[in-house]
Amino acid sequence: MKSLALAACVAVSLGAVAVAAAPALPAYVTAAVADKGRDGDRAADERRHIAEVVAFSGVKPGDKVVDLIPGSGYFTKVFSKIVGPKGHVFMIWPNEYAKEAQPDPVKNEALAKEGYPNTSVILQPGAAFATPEPVDLVFTVQNYHDYPDKFMGKIDPMVFNRAVFKALKPGGTFLVVDHTAEAGSGMRDTDTLHRIDPAIVKKQVTDAGFVFEGESKALRNPADDLKKLVFDKAIRGHTDQFIYKFRKPKK
Repeated sequence: MKSLALAACVAVSLGAVAVAAAPALPAYVTAAVADKGRDGDRAADERRHIAEVVAFSGVKPGDKVVDLIPGSGYFTKVFSKIVGPKGHVFMIWPNEYAKEAQPDPVKNEALAKEGYPNTSVILQPGAAFATPEPVDLVFTVQNYHDYPDKFMGKIDPMVFNRAVFKALKPGGTFLVVDHTAEAGSGMRDTDTLHRIDPAIVKKQVTDAGFVFEGESKALRNPADDLKKLVFDKAIRGHTDQFIYKFRKPKK
């Protein structure tokens, strides 16, 4: 009985240590997520784990950030409040994608007058990714898989990755969030199911010179069989997604 009691105490202690070890969210992340200007976005926060995703990116006050293909500006608003007046958020739209996403690119331009003055929109050819100045973070959600697809002009992912590498400051971060495809499928499903194999993403990005820093499992969903189109009503909004962080070496 003493052995069982001791084992139970150890288990409880280990559990307490595990809970205590969970990193707390930086105050500037929680404040940015709580910003009143995001009231219209808040319903999606729990499902999209915005606080955890943004914290995992490592963004901090004063940073220069690229929100690549930002959609409605869901993440842009949070980045804007975190980086503050000494930072900036560049909302970059490939021209090819912007044509498909109207009116989002136009609406993005209004953010600068709606409480997010440190934001700006850049339209550019998809195959010519570039930033006005070196940046600390390039962040893209559910769009990496689009680059090799027909509507984007079948851009070579390596061309894109090398351009991102060039745009980042030494030590800068490239964060990729995307819909998971079946293991071993490579880029087979990018234009059909709008999914991509995480392994091919890791290979392509590291081949461009980046170092893989780790993964957040905040958006993992084992109930997704990875065989459905991401827009299928049965899975839309709840796909299994990987979050990979890559670092540009400081030297």
